Amino acid sequence: MSSPSQSLTLWAGAWLSGRAAPDDVIDALHEWAPMHLVAAGEPDAKHRAGLTGQDPEDGAAGLLTVIRRADPVGGAGIRLLLPSPGDVRGLPIGLPFSAAATTAGEGVLVGVPGTPGLGLVPTVEGPDVLRWNVFAVPQAPEPTDLPGLGEAEFTMREAVRDAATTLAGIHTVGDDGRGTDPRAEIATELAQIARHRYPDTIPQRAVRILDSADQVEAILTVAGRGGGLRAASATATAAREDALRPLWTAVRNARVGAINAALHATMRG
Repeated sequence: MSSPSQSLTLWAGAWLSGRAAPDDVIDALHEWAPMHLVAAGEPDAKHRAGLTGQDPEDGAAGLLTVIRRADPVGGAGIRLLLPSPGDVRGLPIGLPFSAAATTAGEGVLVGVPGTPGLGLVPTVEGPDVLRWNVFAVPQAPEPTDLPGLGEAEFTMREAVRDAATTLAGIHTVGDDGRGTDPRAEIATELAQIARHRYPDTIPQRAVRILDSADQVEAILTVAGRGGGLRAASATATAAREDALRPLWTAVRNARVGAINAALHATMRG
């Protein structure tokens, strides 16, 4: 998996629907960092999230308490968000949570649409520490319409092909003076992403989509590095970013759609 928010959404969703134990969620989060801190991202969140004592609180288990408080009905209102500047679909408008999630490029929204909820945004606090900032959401918005699993799977197959073509067409890739092999770099990136496991309850079609998204991300990450003197050219950098932007959008949309569809499938049992 590519982000702590993705791990939390899938595993907490499985837990809320009775298909995973609390320790399973905690173990999945510890793959990202051995220590997790839970803190109020703004004043209204502390009371609504039930945070007490010192702020921040220590322990991934504290996240489960916060999530259960925001979603007492059992998984009906937890969803992944992967916003970027200019693409903030699914975020409530004008809230500190929305700004923090956009800056981080990820977040988790917990709460039944139309009711008060909470937003969670992870930030790296240190080499072994992940901090989850909790934000109040006065009214959770309705989920954004995204492609179904069939359309998302087709889109990701096309994206894998397009990403490989884009990689071959960016002249600065592999030209960093170090003689690196882009294929080896892609394999390294993919291995890092793939070390995070999925709950057994996730549909295999969703797994295929997420695996394809991971493959595209690995290619795009290597392509985005450029290298050598030519990569320093403003023209070359702008051209590279323009070529990669729609593929990054496809990856984000596929992940959000696959994960949220997987949660619905899990809840239906």
